[in-house]
Amino acid sequence: MTAKKTTRDAQSRAWQRMLSGRRLDLLDPSPLDIEIADIAHGLARVARWNGQTIGAHIFSVAQHTLLVETVLRHEMPRADQRIRLAALLHDAPEYVIGDMISPFKAVLDGHYKAVEKRLLGAIHIRFGLPPVLPDEITQAIKAADRGAAYLEATELAGFSESEAKRLFGKDPGLSDSVRRDYMTPWTAARAEKQFLERFGAVFA
Repeated sequence: MTAKKTTRDAQSRAWQRMLSGRRLDLLDPSPLDIEIADIAHGLARVARWNGQTIGAHIFSVAQHTLLVETVLRHEMPRADQRIRLAALLHDAPEYVIGDMISPFKAVLDGHYKAVEKRLLGAIHIRFGLPPVLPDEITQAIKAADRGAAYLEATELAGFSESEAKRLFGKDPGLSDSVRRDYMTPWTAARAEKQFLERFGAVFA
């Protein structure tokens, strides 16, 4: 095989094979190629904070999304199942494109965000949500995400409280028992299992 052909093949391959057998096109994702088992498996093995967290295990994106959904329910006790589902899936594209810290996303000049947006839209359609959420729901999820980030930053990632407050806002005020559980990084197997269980509870 010539170097020219190898380069052309690499450039044309914009898909990933999933353990379910699906072949997901990253640039033109089809909702038909999205499976919740693939999402759970991938997110449970992607590290938040580039792995710079304390504990015997990574703090996974799967555990983070569960924390965000918990914060959302704490802040919006009457949130319906669709809002909770959207919160649980807010970082779902990272099961194939990974988690990048915000400063590095900014360096990529929007390309990462464009791919992420297309993937999230396909994921939403697959699970009965609108491809683009109403702005008030998006803002509520972002607020819960910032609350979760505050906890992760101060208890797992080495940030001072003042620094975390400046970057992420306030402590969301979860109960001590919930806080202790979520601030202990889980095994990948537990994160995957609990993500699937919570998905089953909110996806109707």
